[in-house]
Amino acid sequence: QVQLVESGGGSVQSGGSLRLSCTASGLSVDDYTMAWFRQAPGKEREGVSSIKWSGSSTYYADSVKGRFTISRDNAKNTLYLQMNSLKPEDTAMYYCAAASVWRYGTISTADFRYWGQGTQVTVSS
Repeated sequence: QVQLVESGGGSVQSGGSLRLSCTASGLSVDDYTMAWFRQAPGKEREGVSSIKWSGSSTYYADSVKGRFTISRDNAKNTLYLQMNSLKPEDTAMYYCAAASVWRYGTISTADFRYWGQGTQVTVSS
């Protein structure tokens, strides 16, 4: 049984930082494309960042480039998202997900089979 469990969310002021973690069980994070999505109230879920199973490629949404960094620790079977220079518009529920496909330059919810329950990030101005 696959489980993805996110942690690390919280409330920070604009300009602050948070590191999200996603601990996986039932799958290996280096066997899948791993990704972070977010969903704000009243908005569609959007892809934030992803990392290919080989670790050789990453993707970032334009809105987070230069501020967010995706990484993973294969030994801990954990995915991370380091979020710096946070803005109020980053406020959302953040989800970890796993897929068997990799797409260059884009990310789609339809490709991801496994999802976590989410962790809330709130950024105040």
